[in-house]
Amino acid sequence: MTRVLVVHHDVDLADLEVEALRHAGYEVDQCGGPTHAILSCPVMRGQPCWQVDAADVVVYDAWAAGDGAGDLMADLRVVYPDIPIVLTSSGMELDWEEQDPARRTASVAGAPTRANLAAAVEEALAKARVAVAG
Repeated sequence: MTRVLVVHHDVDLADLEVEALRHAGYEVDQCGGPTHAILSCPVMRGQPCWQVDAADVVVYDAWAAGDGAGDLMADLRVVYPDIPIVLTSSGMELDWEEQDPARRTASVAGAPTRANLAAAVEEALAKARVAVAG
């Protein structure tokens, strides 16, 4: 079973994403991200995170890093160059997908649903398989 880590700064939206992904058949864990960490987020300090280590794919709220959202992909890729990532944004389209040097990223803009989250997870996983094979 594919393990998904949902990182989202809004607990209510995170719960919706987690529930949708569980109903789609994924094993799901969640984290509030750097803006909710009691101690600073290890990934944002360039260190591994046990939750990311246990995941096959990360569904990451683009704004979970607060004002540092623009550096999110770079920070994640320093520690996790190969993990598939789905970036979510409830407000606007994201251009970070094209900026990912690992090419293992998909995005969901607007309201997250079971269908668009599952499709993005599968897209990110497929891109990762292609990158490994290529």
